[in-house]
Amino acid sequence: MNSNRIARLLMVTALTGGMTLGVGFAQTAGQDMKNAGHETKDAAVDAGHGTAQGTSKAYHSTKRHTKAAAHKTARGTETAADKTGDAAKTVGHDTKAAAKETGRRTQNAGDALAGKPEKH
Repeated sequence: MNSNRIARLLMVTALTGGMTLGVGFAQTAGQDMKNAGHETKDAAVDAGHGTAQGTSKAYHSTKRHTKAAAHKTARGTETAADKTGDAAKTVGHDTKAAAKETGRRTQNAGDALAGKPEKH
């Protein structure tokens, strides 16, 4: 009888301990799932912040370099316009001088035919 009692006591202890451990494991597994969910959420938030920061940085860099390119283009256009204006003045002056010289030579040729002195 004594061995029967000991056997029952061991069996009750084993079953009670098994159920306690099972509940403990179940709570741990559930908590592990919650922790995994929180960690996933935190990782998604961190990734979102990183994406926002990268997008903002790219926007500002593009804006800055676009402005710089526009300013350089404007300066280049002004320089080209100045050079074109200077060239037009030079061509206009040269055309005027050539016309004046042609007129003078034509007059001299006409005077030479008329018997007048060569230069005026």
